[in-house]
Amino acid sequence: MHDQERPDTLIQDSLAQAVLRAYREGQEDEALEPIVAVDDAGRPVGRMRGGDYVIFYDIRGEREIQITESLIRPDFPHFQVEPDTALKFVTMIEYSKDLAVRVAFPPQGKIRNTLAEAVTGAGRGICKIAESEKAVHVSYFMNGKKEDAFSGEERIVVPSPEGVASYASCPEMSACQVTDAILGKLQDSSCSLLVANLANVDVVGHIEDRKAVLRAVEAVDGELGRIVDACRSRGVTLAITADHGTVEDWLYPDGQVNTGHTRSEVPFVLLGFSREIPEDLRVRAEGELSDVAPTILELMGIPVPGEMTGQSLLEARGSESAARDRVLLLILDGWGLREEEHGNLIHEARTPNFDAVWQTFPHARLQASGEAVGMPPDTVGNSESGHLHLGAGRRILLDRVRIDQAVADGSFFQNPAFRWAMGEAKRDSRALHLLGIVSHYSSHGTIRHLFALLRLARDMGLEDVFVHSLIGRRGEKPESGAVYVSKVADMCRSLSVGRVVTVMGRFWALDREENWDRIEKTYRALVQGEGTHVPIQGTFARPMRN
Repeated sequence: MHDQERPDTLIQDSLAQAVLRAYREGQEDEALEPIVAVDDAGRPVGRMRGGDYVIFYDIRGEREIQITESLIRPDFPHFQVEPDTALKFVTMIEYSKDLAVRVAFPPQGKIRNTLAEAVTGAGRGICKIAESEKAVHVSYFMNGKKEDAFSGEERIVVPSPEGVASYASCPEMSACQVTDAILGKLQDSSCSLLVANLANVDVVGHIEDRKAVLRAVEAVDGELGRIVDACRSRGVTLAITADHGTVEDWLYPDGQVNTGHTRSEVPFVLLGFSREIPEDLRVRAEGELSDVAPTILELMGIPVPGEMTGQSLLEARGSESAARDRVLLLILDGWGLREEEHGNLIHEARTPNFDAVWQTFPHARLQASGEAVGMPPDTVGNSESGHLHLGAGRRILLDRVRIDQAVADGSFFQNPAFRWAMGEAKRDSRALHLLGIVSHYSSHGTIRHLFALLRLARDMGLEDVFVHSLIGRRGEKPESGAVYVSKVADMCRSLSVGRVVTVMGRFWALDREENWDRIEKTYRALVQGEGTHVPIQGTFARPMRN
């Protein structure tokens, strides 16, 4: 899934060359400052202008909402926007039901009877706790992409550290405060199910800083110890799991650092503190993430909905089969299992608390990648699909697979939303802008979908097609962004349609925590042409107005 680096001499596109120069100056993919194409007179070209059409082809959604709002709302409140932008907008999937856009692949139906819905429907209280970096995962994704909380569902969001350039400087993040909130909520007997996420291993694992990663793993392990002690003292059953792996497989075979997710299994450990004889509990040795929700419901004495096709991991419950346990489901975000020690930072870190519970209590290894979480075979897991399946209790075919199938069977090229945007752009002599991630495989999208859109634009006879590329090294080798930008430029040349006119790190565009300064930087690059200017060959019909 990872592209080999290409020598600089093979990268001919001027914007890709500009990315390489940025690397030499110390920048990296994820936070790459915006690079903007200009004509011979130094005027930015291919900017988004009033009346133009935009297809935002990212597929995840929650990180795409803020930049979309800034581009479509004339009354956008967070910074000054051009009064006449009025872009005609298509999104690949539904990012939010409140966005006034056309959606190419709308939801196929609601995911009903998730874990939270089953618990609250039985009249039991549920509370979800996470720091802001992962709040959307335990809420929106675990509830089957439902934004609103159920009646009886409480959500506690602990702010992630603010004003830091990188979590490498504070790999402990807000884990201590998350644990404090957990311990406080354990005292509330009206809360029958507590779901909590410790974000550090995943978030810091995306940073190429070995010492910071080790500190993040050890911070999570330290908080785990506090949580185990609190559950034991209050008689609350503790179920420990993860949504996907990361730093347990931190090195590629050639020794380069892999900052992405992995295909590893993840743990499931059951600490039956609410019962007198924990040894009565046994679990299957193997399973998948969709088995967790039925397991939790069985522990709580709540009927498992028919929609949940996952299978409970419990093999035997001993003499207390009718017990109505209070349960804490603790998600150690990014904590994978891997026997090999080389490149395994979880093994390298000091983790006495996790080691103790793994050795002492019933446990299983769960599949958390590929088809087990609704993705193509042999693909890595991610937080979105992981939490979705933890909450849904069944396999959910992800949007990526739907779209891949549409490309393969040709229905992608007949999609009404795409054909509307392209047909109207041609009729009105307006530009078409293709905005999104450029990566072979990212949870946010793939260049294969961009290439399909370029082929459709060629077939429909469009002339002014501009590509705005977001790059970010997660699961990619160092400096992979320049390779992908070059690949897109090569495809544009081979199809004789389109031109890459903007490149920037995903850090600026894909925010979900109302860091409006980042979104403003993205907006000013896309609309006003602010950034590092790079002259490119060729003429464009829509230079920036003076």
